[in-house]
Amino acid sequence: MYTFLKFLHVLLAIVAVGFNASYGIWLARAGREPQHLGHVLRGIKVLDDRFANPAYALLLLTGLGMVWVGDLDLTQLWLSTALGIYVVVVILGLGVYTPTLRRQIRALETEGAGSAGFRSLAARSTAVGLTVAVLVLVIVFLMVVKPSL
Repeated sequence: MYTFLKFLHVLLAIVAVGFNASYGIWLARAGREPQHLGHVLRGIKVLDDRFANPAYALLLLTGLGMVWVGDLDLTQLWLSTALGIYVVVVILGLGVYTPTLRRQIRALETEGAGSAGFRSLAARSTAVGLTVAVLVLVIVFLMVVKPSL
């Protein structure tokens, strides 16, 4: 059972992190073809809401399942640190990034890409997205290396 949960866990991490990593590529392409910016932002919203975020939620469940089945200890510093960072990522992702992306799409549709409101939201989205990406990479490092810290 542990091996099966680990397989699911790794697969979900590939989906979640992979989709998130693609957002920057899509946004860079939209920067060169601004007529597609709305389509790209709405596409990122779909990928985030329907694939990446559910994968992150299932990562928590499969990870806790591995702890239980594998008789691991949640107090191991690498694991408790990763879980703490995960909580921060969830707060930033659901509490800041998702609402900012929603407002960014609305600002694009109502004010246009050149508006101060849209540019401000785009900058915030980029800053939060990069912060979340770095934190997720730290979690991946902790999960793979399992340092004693």
